[in-house]
Amino acid sequence: MIRETQIQHVAYKVDHSLYDLITYSPSFRVDLSAIKRKLMVYQETILLKRVFDIAFSVLVLVAGLPIYVLLALITKLTSKGPVFFRQERIGKDQKPFYIYKFRSMRMDAEQGGPQLASDDDPRITKWGKFMRKTHLDELPQFWNVLKGDMAIVGPRPERRHYIDEIKGRKPEYIQLFRLKPGITSIGQVNYGYAENVRQMCERVDYDLQYLSTMSLKTDLEIILQTVKAMAQGRGK
Repeated sequence: MIRETQIQHVAYKVDHSLYDLITYSPSFRVDLSAIKRKLMVYQETILLKRVFDIAFSVLVLVAGLPIYVLLALITKLTSKGPVFFRQERIGKDQKPFYIYKFRSMRMDAEQGGPQLASDDDPRITKWGKFMRKTHLDELPQFWNVLKGDMAIVGPRPERRHYIDEIKGRKPEYIQLFRLKPGITSIGQVNYGYAENVRQMCERVDYDLQYLSTMSLKTDLEIILQTVKAMAQGRGK
């Protein structure tokens, strides 16, 4: 029979072996100062990003007011229904919020449940198709940025229905909820719109890259690429 003193002796040796390993092994040493520096850089980046988002959003909302009025008027005159479309999405830390867009689809577009848009989608109005091609339908999202629900650049916000499916196939997707979702993203620029969950998972790989490359410089590059895509009508 194993005595209690023998068990205590083994436990003592294991505890001290782990202590020695962590204390003296180079592979287990933790540079706390380096971690602190990285954390400070991350916090400064987030703060600078937020200041830029607020300033840019105010500029777009104020200077673009005549465009907003024109888009709202045409939307109202070309199809029945409200000018704006509101839908629940999941944001930072998986908190729900309502995203705003100019309505581009018929009112009964999702009577059969959540559906992703596709090329030549019959649910999209003629005017809505133009807005989606040029991304003009997404301009009201600058209000979401000003409110603090979104950023100008960040992972694409999705609905809970699709998030659960993506997480099932790609568990690392959960990392993207460390950031606010964006009006545009590196995934949107380099991959584009997704028509099914498989394509959404492929686009996630691009958005995960943003976690390690996030900076104001990166955001400006993505914004410029988005403006180029708008001018070329590469939306869906």
